[in-house]
Amino acid sequence: MDRSLLENITTTDGKSAARLLSEESDARIAELLSLMHPGAAVEILDHFPDARRQSIAAAAPKNGAQLWLLDHQFDEGSVGRLMERALAVFRPETTVQQVIDSLRDLIRNTFVVYVFVTDSEGKLVGVVAFRELLFARKDQALAEVMIRSPFSLRPEAELVDAMREVVTRHYPAYPVCDGEGRLLGLVRGQVLFQQQAFEISAQAGSMVGVEKEERISTPWLTSFKFRHPWLQLNLVTAFIAAGVVGYFQDAVNQIVLLAVFLPVLSGQCSNTGCQTLAVTLRGMTLGELKPGQARRVVFKEAWLGWWNGLIVGVVAAIGMYAMATMQKHPGALTLAGITAFSMAVSCMMSGAAGSLIPLGMKRMGADPATASGIFLSTATDVVSMGVFLGLATWLLL
Repeated sequence: MDRSLLENITTTDGKSAARLLSEESDARIAELLSLMHPGAAVEILDHFPDARRQSIAAAAPKNGAQLWLLDHQFDEGSVGRLMERALAVFRPETTVQQVIDSLRDLIRNTFVVYVFVTDSEGKLVGVVAFRELLFARKDQALAEVMIRSPFSLRPEAELVDAMREVVTRHYPAYPVCDGEGRLLGLVRGQVLFQQQAFEISAQAGSMVGVEKEERISTPWLTSFKFRHPWLQLNLVTAFIAAGVVGYFQDAVNQIVLLAVFLPVLSGQCSNTGCQTLAVTLRGMTLGELKPGQARRVVFKEAWLGWWNGLIVGVVAAIGMYAMATMQKHPGALTLAGITAFSMAVSCMMSGAAGSLIPLGMKRMGADPATASGIFLSTATDVVSMGVFLGLATWLLL
């Protein structure tokens, strides 16, 4: 086994991994993918043509990876993408001795945690832990020692919803059943937590236009293709903010102090919005944001932004007054008042935008974190500069 190749495909994005594997034989690809957790394997298989995907799955050791094709049918970020094949499956009438005899060969190549018990229609009716097999009589049927109506996950469930279900259970593996209770496979608890950790770690990058699939070993050209379009979008939004400043060019030319305080105002408002954005995304990720709470969250963040902005604005106003006085500007007190009021209003709007942007993106069916930082910075710059320069033009010119 080429460990360097395995390391390369596990530390890069799915598209690049598929390119690295494209020249390998189907059997070798299947062997490598079988050493990864199912979610990562399915992500790589997504980038192969359908016919090649089928042949790779067919070449998997003992055909155990055929479940990859089933996992591929489920949405990204769902439990179904992480399913493994449940190998230790028996009927209720099977005796403990028969199960033990069957497992002797199986556990040499596969890590088995539970024995799953299904009826003639494939519906999950019970689960047996190895402890129960150890202490049961050899002639007892599984129906006598199994845990009935066990907890299970649905394949279409989103990862975050599944994590809320399992966080207090801490089982090593969970059965996955369809709507009619038929056993489809299992998902390991370790894989669930690993995938959730990856989703959370990817959120920070998504806010500034880094694609979730980009990894540390992703080739530079692929990383360039991932990132550059978002930088172009950021440039367009920056031109919008620059257009606001250009509109008030006469005011900036006549009162140079306005240009000095623009970065101060923009930086404070942007940070206020990012604080709100971080809290809102965390609440959405953890499922704390319930239906009907969006309006209350927006009002709360706007109110919080107002008071934070007002207090910070007073401090900034003192600095503006001191500088304007040293330059003997006749409107020093007015400039200070404009600074304080602009900071309060802009931070209030930034707080509202920090919650409205991810909520709006989710309502449109997009990832709430995707490039939200870019849209937020544009909104805060336009509002803060517009209010600040607009008031100065109205009151002093």
